Amino acid sequence: MNTAVPVPRVIAVVGPTAAGKSDLGVALARHLGGEVVNADSMQLYRGMDIGTAKLTVAERRNVPHHLLDVWDVTEAASVAEYQRLARAEIDRLLAAGRTPVLVGGSGLYVRAAIDALDFPGTDPEVRARLEEELAELGSGALHARLAAADPEAARAILPGNGRRIVRALEVIEITGRPFTANLPGHEAFYDTLQIGVDVERPELDGRIAARVDRMWDEGLVEEVRRLEGAGLREGRTASRALGYQQVLAQLAGECTEQEAREETVRATKRFARRQDSWFRRDPRVHWLSGAADRREELTGLALALLERPVTA
Repeated sequence: MNTAVPVPRVIAVVGPTAAGKSDLGVALARHLGGEVVNADSMQLYRGMDIGTAKLTVAERRNVPHHLLDVWDVTEAASVAEYQRLARAEIDRLLAAGRTPVLVGGSGLYVRAAIDALDFPGTDPEVRARLEEELAELGSGALHARLAAADPEAARAILPGNGRRIVRALEVIEITGRPFTANLPGHEAFYDTLQIGVDVERPELDGRIAARVDRMWDEGLVEEVRRLEGAGLREGRTASRALGYQQVLAQLAGECTEQEAREETVRATKRFARRQDSWFRRDPRVHWLSGAADRREELTGLALALLERPVTA
């Protein structure tokens, strides 16, 4: 007697930028009668389309996408708020009998959605003092302090990301523990199958360079200029996004356009390595090749994972 293997309640497609997560997410959602829930922290921002490689309406192939264009560029990102929004969408889809397909490379956002994570509160006095120190000393000095207190957190947070550095130092001061110690083990909140899209480094680097060229050709500079008028430069999170930070520097006369493009490529390659390292640490991720010569079979291999018991 054949017993059907139940499909996990949530599918998560993860991995580094430019690996092909978005297309796989759409394909899986179409096959499973599901809908996509965004887990890319920068795609949450309205108007940040070209620089975040947000799928166009046509590229979504009639698959509903959720948690895109949620925040204004002036709003600071909040993982705790994202967790609330993502779980509300996931619960709504599950109640409707639809499969939520979580797609994105923001590791902490993915974990916030699918794992049993509780985020420490904030202390306005501690936060204000750290933000004053950030303004006075710069993010590099605070990142060095974080590296001494919590090396793992420092490896996961870019030295230029002052907002996240401040948050990590705040949590350390409030809890008396390393920031990463506040992330528990891999305890699932939802029954989830995590699929990692793996691309060898030389091919991924080539894709990143080509993507940056395409973004410039599609009008990234004009997009940033328009968003600058909407307050992008003042946005503590959005202004630090890859590509946007570099173009803002270009528009301010701090570098040439060519230098902005080259730095965007370099920074994105560094970021992709950090993403890969983050997801590699999670033993629950099932890695599949997203190489160009394997692309046609990727969806089939991902669906095959659903046909046998897997560890959530």
